[in-house]
Amino acid sequence: RGFGLSPAVCLAIRVNTFLSCSQYHKMYRTVKATSGRQIFQPLHTLRATEKELLPGFHQFEWQPALKNVSTSCNVGIINGLSGWTSSLDDSPADTITRRFRYDVALVAALKDLEEDIMEGLRDTGMEDSACTLGFRVMIKECCDGMGDVSEKHGGGPAVPEKAVRFSFTVMSVSIQAEDSQEEVTIFTEPKPNSELSCKPLCLTFVDESDHETLTAVLGPIVAERHAMKESRLILSMGGMPRSFRFHFRGTGYDEKMVREMEGLEASGSTYICTLCDSSRAEAAQNMVLHSITRSHDENLERYEIWRTNPFSESVDELRDRVKGVSAKPFLETQPTMDALHCDIGNATEFYKIFQDEIGEVYKKANPSREERRSWRAALDKQLRKKMKLKPVMRMNGNYARRLMTMEAAEVVCELVPSKERGEALRELMRLYLQMKPVWRATCPAKECPDQLCRYSFNSQRFADLLSSTFKYRYNGKITNYLHKTLAHVPEIIEREGSIGAWASEGNESANKLFRRFRKMNARQSKAFELEDVLKHHWLYTSKYLQKFMEAHKDSAKAFQATIDPEEIQDDDDLTLEITEF
Repeated sequence: RGFGLSPAVCLAIRVNTFLSCSQYHKMYRTVKATSGRQIFQPLHTLRATEKELLPGFHQFEWQPALKNVSTSCNVGIINGLSGWTSSLDDSPADTITRRFRYDVALVAALKDLEEDIMEGLRDTGMEDSACTLGFRVMIKECCDGMGDVSEKHGGGPAVPEKAVRFSFTVMSVSIQAEDSQEEVTIFTEPKPNSELSCKPLCLTFVDESDHETLTAVLGPIVAERHAMKESRLILSMGGMPRSFRFHFRGTGYDEKMVREMEGLEASGSTYICTLCDSSRAEAAQNMVLHSITRSHDENLERYEIWRTNPFSESVDELRDRVKGVSAKPFLETQPTMDALHCDIGNATEFYKIFQDEIGEVYKKANPSREERRSWRAALDKQLRKKMKLKPVMRMNGNYARRLMTMEAAEVVCELVPSKERGEALRELMRLYLQMKPVWRATCPAKECPDQLCRYSFNSQRFADLLSSTFKYRYNGKITNYLHKTLAHVPEIIEREGSIGAWASEGNESANKLFRRFRKMNARQSKAFELEDVLKHHWLYTSKYLQKFMEAHKDSAKAFQATIDPEEIQDDDDLTLEITEF
């Protein structure tokens, strides 16, 4: 329209349409040459805007000063291993890792929300000059390993083909005014599970099962987080210094990661639960009545017992005493369950039940692999024909969601020889679908109050069905997530208010972005590539830029059409025709 776009809008467009700098520059030149007007701003003005959005721009102060953390505010991307001095007997960690300093990143995240926070203060009718103390910020932390990040050619150490990403989401900001007792929430993240709100903190090329390297990389983050719990942040907001306290909730971890961080045995262990001390046999016997007993502090105590063996017991007695805690817990996680992996774990279990029902396993003792394979082939063929579900190698969220529907159950029942077994299967699915919204919803008390009330009743019915009709599968064994789904959901919701909002989905979907940025927006060399991805990903999660994208949505679509950057083949097209769960 003859007006040039502001640099911030150009930056928003560049980041959201995944243009690399050179692609953007090409577009800028072309548009300038063909229209004769400078609609887009040159790259160097975008850089200035970028600086303000990236961590390390704003001044702040901690009171008291953070222990073992430097007081300088202008710290951008740092090497994740800095400050990790390797002594002679340590092998230096041969990995590449880049991160933001945790407190600096949190400051940038808060400044990014400045408009929302000030608006929240105005909406609650708080006189904003009176509110300088008592802000409380809830942070959800996620950490997830990512397989198959194939090597790009670049110098540097040979790094594993895997990456680990640690990120956080600002879930809410609330304030307690001096005169009132209760807290008022002035900002709540509307989409807590979106990759748009999940801010990257640390990227590392490391295999998540490599405990030593992982702890070396996450150690400093844990230390910074620990220091921040004891202190408050003084930061200027809306032109006045205000004081914030942070509450960290590590809930975005899948079971594998929780076990690793909390020092528990791996997930095949007889101690099947990260929330209670039940063994697999007990959990299969009594499916519903368990309460949450484990906690980070208790795990630490148990580790001490394991280490010192004060009662001089044999290995088996000792292990039973500490209930499978055999490594030092190193990062505090919150007792919750991950809704996404719960979906996947339970769908895998149902897939196996479907298979067994098609082959009428309840009649036979132990079928051969050939028979099992033929039932699986029949099931896949049926699902593909009737539900357009193509077999996948590893169960993923989308497949799980499609499989766990009444429609899928009906389709499977067509293959089940006996009528009453089919009826039992339908009943199982009905109960499951009654239970599922409770741990998927962001706010179950509002979104599905009836199902929440009936949850314990439904889970009891579900357990009765499993232990009677499907006894052949649950005789002395039960899967970890199924146990949590049946036994722990109501208690977690009572304590936390929600399971779904605290899940790791935002982080999981951001894994796709990582691949994308790595392909399109990063320099080739290993040393720089993580910096570029981290920087880009941070900008992608900026609320400030997203607002511009909202305002310019339609024009952005038009841009996308004119300058279609080479589209990336989506991960979904790469599914292999093998089912392995």
